[in-house]
Amino acid sequence: MALSPRLDLRQTQSLVITPQLQQAIKLLQLSALELNEYVEQELESNPLLEADDTSETAALDESAGNADDRSDEGLSVVDSLDGQNEAPLDVEVAVADNESGLSDDTRTPIDTANAENWGAGGGDGERPDLEGLVADVPDLRSHLVQQLNFACGDAKDRFVGMYLIDQLDESGYLRLSTEDAAGQLGVPRETIARILGLMQRFDPTGIFARDLKECLRLQLEDRNRYDPAMAAFVENLELLAARDLKKLQAVCGISLEDLHDMIAEVRALDPKPALRFERTTSNAVIPDVIMSARPDGGWRVELNADTLPRVLVNRKYMADITKTAASKADKAFLAEKLQSANWLVKALHQRAETILKVAGELVTQQEEFFRHGVTHLRPLILRDVADVIEMHESTVSRVTTNKYMSTPRGIFELKYFFTQSLPSASGAEAHSAEAVRHRIKVLIDAEAAGDVLSDDRIGEILRSDGVEVARRTVAKYRDSLNIPSSVQRRRDKSLGISLR
Repeated sequence: MALSPRLDLRQTQSLVITPQLQQAIKLLQLSALELNEYVEQELESNPLLEADDTSETAALDESAGNADDRSDEGLSVVDSLDGQNEAPLDVEVAVADNESGLSDDTRTPIDTANAENWGAGGGDGERPDLEGLVADVPDLRSHLVQQLNFACGDAKDRFVGMYLIDQLDESGYLRLSTEDAAGQLGVPRETIARILGLMQRFDPTGIFARDLKECLRLQLEDRNRYDPAMAAFVENLELLAARDLKKLQAVCGISLEDLHDMIAEVRALDPKPALRFERTTSNAVIPDVIMSARPDGGWRVELNADTLPRVLVNRKYMADITKTAASKADKAFLAEKLQSANWLVKALHQRAETILKVAGELVTQQEEFFRHGVTHLRPLILRDVADVIEMHESTVSRVTTNKYMSTPRGIFELKYFFTQSLPSASGAEAHSAEAVRHRIKVLIDAEAAGDVLSDDRIGEILRSDGVEVARRTVAKYRDSLNIPSSVQRRRDKSLGISLR
């Protein structure tokens, strides 16, 4: 067969993700903090973008392609792009009206506040105060150095003390042996031991301990409670961890009642004394969606304006610099920046609409949870929400990642409302796995000392309540709750203690 060049015409189909669509997908899955960082970078790199610092949010048009004529300021919320009028992802452009949360007459009305309300906040109640106040906790090193300066008058001793302070770990333990410290500093081991003994009396009590037993011993000595029985107790903590209380009682030579008192006393001690000085700021979760009850019994669902970065395209500045742009490269640069700015504003618009639409449907699907608690949480999967709001499951998955909703029952990640289902024993509606897990915890918390429920017994109770669940499923859910087995619980309850 002879080989020769030839021309063929073939027709194929392929999915091409444009850079603009990639940007829209990226924005959709970013958290509120990540989104603000991304927008800040765009504001620095794009001269045509401008942050909207006005106190009121401008109302968005029903069509994302319509321009907002603000000729006096030269700013537009979004500009129409030739050939790019389709909405990114699979989100409808039109903003739902105040009754868009109703899919049928049987559902409780949900007010998914439209674009005009996105910057106004909840009108029926106060927003939760999300700014946490951090107490002014002194730095551990400064606290110890101050005590060292008062306790040691000799400069060499203070130098050794400073060295030991810098060797503390995050829990306040000194993991360096006296021999190693003496070798590194070139001083006698007795000097290290003397200064260490002095610093072990510093505040907080238990600091500079070499291990947990020494930490507990220092605290008990400070309370004048380190008698021979307590010393034997501390030296045999392994028996307590193994729950071998009978052997521990024999080693200490005390009664069972005294043993219970010693366990309670040791548990009240601080095993990591340095953590109270740890200077860490608790990062409060800022909800992307705020849900509140309406006077008519329905729910209001709106976006949190604090998490919505507002950017505008400065059309006036674009017109001014276009007049001075002489070269084709300058004009191409401006055109590229204008298109990028328009797409960013449009993508932010679509992101806000998509989050609002998904959150509104989640409230509709899980209405019984908001009214009655976790036992009424419905089993829900991504497809259930995607089919109703006519989006793809991947879109719903991106929207619910790292997005939080403030509800009357607390702040929850949107993914919390998607739970697996367990079949019903009577053939009725399936049960949520989270609700079943909560039911298992309630049963175990209410069990009496003489009637500890085994996994089989819990399964029987759940099946009598209409939940078809196997024993191994009960054991898996119990383990996920960090609840010990029935054998361990029976032993603890018979001794009148709880180590959970």
